[in-house]
Amino acid sequence: MDVRIYQPAKNAMQSGRAKTKTWILEFMPIAAERADDLMGWTGGGDTRKQLQMKFENKEQAIAFAKKKGLSYVVKEPKTRKLQIKNYADNFALNRIVY
Repeated sequence: MDVRIYQPAKNAMQSGRAKTKTWILEFMPIAAERADDLMGWTGGGDTRKQLQMKFENKEQAIAFAKKKGLSYVVKEPKTRKLQIKNYADNFALNRIVY
């Protein structure tokens, strides 16, 4: 597997879904990272892991991977459950208490 194609999840600190519409193509690491003895930093010689390509939809990302001859894995996003909650429901007579 050369690349991974996925749609990013929303940030835990945001309520909107602004930057979650794009699809990202990421290269998988070739070798494990290693710790530097002198500084203690983690690094490696693989520069492909720094590359992230953004596409408008999944089909464009798959077409790019096929065109370049890369094997790919598509990770589908989880569907979001629509929950409609009102403040007034906290005081309803027939509410379910957990």
